Amino acid sequence: MLAITDLNAEFAKLTMSRGRTSQTTAAEREEGRSFARLMPYRDGTIFITKFAGAGHWERHPKGDEIVQIIDGTTTLHVVSDGRSEAFNLSAGAFLIIPQGAWHRFESADGVSLMTATPQPSDFSSVDDPRLLGP
Repeated sequence: MLAITDLNAEFAKLTMSRGRTSQTTAAEREEGRSFARLMPYRDGTIFITKFAGAGHWERHPKGDEIVQIIDGTTTLHVVSDGRSEAFNLSAGAFLIIPQGAWHRFESADGVSLMTATPQPSDFSSVDDPRLLGP
């Protein structure tokens, strides 16, 4: 079945979450209306979010995650194969995070992004996910 969504309208419903931390729960993000599930996609979900601050570490053991930066700027931290890298991204950036790579976003001024996220997902609030092992 064809699914059509007006991204501008959906983002307009969200509130920018300021001061997000790795301990901010999904329930708190949904309650604050800074995060929404748009629709199912393959083995996961299309999500949108607006936030300033830092997210938790996450990885997706069963597939790659697709990310589109819609507005603002962010630093994407990725840990894969024991290496840690940081990428500065701005509106218009489109990327694919490899299956199993730990990653998180940080944004001082705020970012709006959309993801196609496979499930299940693993989450952690540790400072360095390399301590968690493979």
